Amino acid sequence: MANEFLKTELAAMVDEFQVQMQVLADYHRKRSQLTATGTALQRRVTVVLNADGVVIETRFDPDLDLHLSELAAAVTEAAQAAATELASKTAELTAPIQERRDRLPKMSDLLEEVPDLTAHIPEFIPASIAPPNAAERRQHDDSGMVFTDVEELERPAGQIIADDRW
Repeated sequence: MANEFLKTELAAMVDEFQVQMQVLADYHRKRSQLTATGTALQRRVTVVLNADGVVIETRFDPDLDLHLSELAAAVTEAAQAAATELASKTAELTAPIQERRDRLPKMSDLLEEVPDLTAHIPEFIPASIAPPNAAERRQHDDSGMVFTDVEELERPAGQIIADDRW
């Protein structure tokens, strides 16, 4: 009896997988056409992104008279607005796929011996929109490791230590 249940569940999963692949193909087609637009300075600066977040168009009002720093800030603001719109459109496009996926049984639902590992998936951390040298970026920089319990080795100047057994 349990074997028939597993066969039925597996057949349903295969059918759902095929439907999911069709939905995914449709998603990829729609996503490839996705664009998002952001503006700044009362729509006098416009930036358009494609689905990959690549700038595909930048427009300025012909009467725009700004210092370079003001123009740079306006372009950044417009690009960030476009990125926010792109994220929203992408989430909307992805929602049906996620809903279908959430309805599928997990392997741990079918087989008691299989643990549910979904709790171990790391939390998504959105990328910072702070400028490159902002304090926000420096406080989360993991590359600045400092080793305090180290031993300095002496070697003659100019000598290269090489071992080709590595």
